[in-house]
Amino acid sequence: MNRIFLSPPHMSGKEQQYIAEVFESNYIAPLGAFVDRFEESIQAHTDTSHALALSSATAALHLALRVLGVGEGDYVLASTFTFIGSVNAIVYQNAKPIFVDSDESWNLSPALLKEAITKAPLKPKALIVTHLYGQMAKMDEIMTICRNAGIYIVEDAAESLGASCEGKQSGTFGDMGVYSFNGNKILSTSGGGMLVSDNEAWIEKARFLSTQAKEPYLHYEHRALGYNYRMSNVLAAIGVAQMEVLDQRVQRRREIFAQYMQELGGIEEIDFMPEITGGRGNRWLTTLTFADTAPGRVIKALDAVNIESRPLWKPMHMQPLLQDALAIVNGTSQRLFEQGICLPSGSSMRDTDVHRVCNAIKGAL
Repeated sequence: MNRIFLSPPHMSGKEQQYIAEVFESNYIAPLGAFVDRFEESIQAHTDTSHALALSSATAALHLALRVLGVGEGDYVLASTFTFIGSVNAIVYQNAKPIFVDSDESWNLSPALLKEAITKAPLKPKALIVTHLYGQMAKMDEIMTICRNAGIYIVEDAAESLGASCEGKQSGTFGDMGVYSFNGNKILSTSGGGMLVSDNEAWIEKARFLSTQAKEPYLHYEHRALGYNYRMSNVLAAIGVAQMEVLDQRVQRRREIFAQYMQELGGIEEIDFMPEITGGRGNRWLTTLTFADTAPGRVIKALDAVNIESRPLWKPMHMQPLLQDALAIVNGTSQRLFEQGICLPSGSSMRDTDVHRVCNAIKGAL
């Protein structure tokens, strides 16, 4: 049987055509016409004023914190139930993370966010809120809390390009937003990220820092620490082609989720990740929990029939690297980690593939 992967790249068919145009121009270095086009396509889709194409979402988060003035000794709030790339940038800036647990939505809890602000040794400078597995966090509540406290909001929308709440795109609620185009994302350029904001000065400062902070002289002069964070024109060409079919990819992943729900939703011990009121997730990955069965047993059974699956994220406050950080927890993310798995959700999956996964899960149970 062919292996069913968790979330493989799904090309539109125009990627090679656009790459050929890049090679014909011989402009294969960072920057170029397709980088501009990719940024413009993200701006148009998300209705943001400014976008900056970068080498990774981690680079985008790092630049966001740098631009917002986060530095040594500052505190930054962050979702604990996420991938470590969401919080590495805090450590890069020698700042201190404060982890906030989840609520019934699986995303960051507004109630615990309030508690974390009051318990922080100093007023936190920013919040990095993750839209987990393509599902929106409760941004209206979160924004009200942070605005009242004078705290910047950076949206980690790495997993949620194409998701929305009340018609507004993920990554566009806070001060700055970040998207990922890693190999397993809903839109893949093999590697890459995007930083968006309506604040032109912030994006321009990030743009300057992303190209080694080179001053505007013919010779190379540097007065600030910069980074080599810009995106390749070749990868941007792939991104342009992918953006042309983003809506189709979101729709297909939502259809895959609906099929999983139809085939597995009647099993009493299974619960799927919910969608908040007014939210429309991109269903990047279909994720669920088992009340009675160890997820490792299901993962092993799936692998035995050549199907890839994975545990849910291990919370950041449980990671050895970050074990000394302050964390405001209620046990939700730990329970989800201990009970949940991610199922294959690639937009190139056929209905028969989804059915095969469901049958294997039923067999394991």
